[in-house]
Amino acid sequence: MKGRGVWAVAGWGAGVLGLLVVMPVAAAGRLPEPVATHWGAGSDGPDGSMPLWAAVALPALVWVAVVARVAFAALRGPVPGWGRAALASGGVLLTGAQASIVRANLDAPDWRQAGPVPGWGVAVMVAVALLAGVGAAAPWRREAGEGEPAGEGPSMEVPEGERVVWLSGAVNPWLRLLAGVLALGALGALLAGVAGLAGAAGPRAGLWVTAGGLASTALVVLGCSSVRVRVSQRGLEVAFGPLGYPVRRWAAEDVESARVEVRTPARVGGWGYRISGLGTTVMLRGGACLVVRARGRDFAVSVDDAARGAALLNSLRGRRP
Repeated sequence: MKGRGVWAVAGWGAGVLGLLVVMPVAAAGRLPEPVATHWGAGSDGPDGSMPLWAAVALPALVWVAVVARVAFAALRGPVPGWGRAALASGGVLLTGAQASIVRANLDAPDWRQAGPVPGWGVAVMVAVALLAGVGAAAPWRREAGEGEPAGEGPSMEVPEGERVVWLSGAVNPWLRLLAGVLALGALGALLAGVAGLAGAAGPRAGLWVTAGGLASTALVVLGCSSVRVRVSQRGLEVAFGPLGYPVRRWAAEDVESARVEVRTPARVGGWGYRISGLGTTVMLRGGACLVVRARGRDFAVSVDDAARGAALLNSLRGRRP
């Protein structure tokens, strides 16, 4: 788990670092030397500048320092909440600021004639950075341990009058990494459009479409990257994604049977949310899956400790009048 956290931090860090460097370097031929880098409060014009190499190096060095600090923490355990918040909010804030600087300086003959950075744009950028930090710092779903050896159609004794709840989950770190890569691609396309690097209106419209498509795909992949499963007196709940949304529910009276079955990505047609001749499978890792038959259809989820969940479902089903 420690290695996965470090790799995730390194991947996000490298992606944001690439955006910080590529944006001004790609537009270097259209930027003045030096470039405007500071705008006073209440003033439309710039009041500070620095050489282009410094405008590239300074935010890059700040970002490298942030990433290094979080990576050091990830070497000792899961990435802490403050580390996720720093990476998310810092990445958004630095790339947004870099895009604003490039756009303001684009095609200006001198840094003093650089365009304004509107106050509302700064406010929106800061708000998005704060929201990203808060969202990233929210507690992630606990990853359950390894599942027990599973049989088929297990059951357990539940004393009369007692209420029992079973919780488990699973995470696919590679799907999360893919979602992060897609999100970075969407951010890069968005910032390129905001910075005016696309030039004509047609290419800019293409960047907006690309950013929207990549962002939508990233959300779908992220939603399929983890799952949390709950079995209680109410029945079965399967929550998707790090925020536990959306949620699929089956009432206890609709569950016909529960069992454990070994399934692999090759058998169900790949990773994520798959529909095949076996029914619906949420495939996050090969191995034991909790398989529920409800309303005449099978639903399977590759979740840890599947045998215990199936046993509790069967017990609850057997106690219904």
